[in-house]
Amino acid sequence: MPSTIGLTQQIQVGKEAVLPSDSPTGRYGAVFEDDGTTGYLYGIKFQGQTYDIVEALHIYNVSSVIDRDKPSTVQILWSEDGLKAALLINDYPHAVIDFENNKSFSRTNFPSPESNWTRAEWSDEALADFG
Repeated sequence: MPSTIGLTQQIQVGKEAVLPSDSPTGRYGAVFEDDGTTGYLYGIKFQGQTYDIVEALHIYNVSSVIDRDKPSTVQILWSEDGLKAALLINDYPHAVIDFENNKSFSRTNFPSPESNWTRAEWSDEALADFG
């Protein structure tokens, strides 16, 4: 299935950045944040004028990123149905959030998900809906 590019932006790892992308359905969002120390991907569920953060996935510690002195390109992709978001940094997939099934995939597998979510070991099969 084809995917939609929700966001493409260049960042400097370790420099504060907040990059939001809304699902084509309008019901969900994904936000990548580098707070200067860590990088996280947040899954958002919109409820009228408010929203809930339903998932938080650790992506990196700035101090562990070897090429942090070079610009990086962050992309958030959405599956065709708008129910899954994928985070790619420099074309390398780091995480997928499946809003429909309350399931996420992350290369770091940290932190533990909320009780109504499950976290799966990383598998490239998580990218099946982003062809």
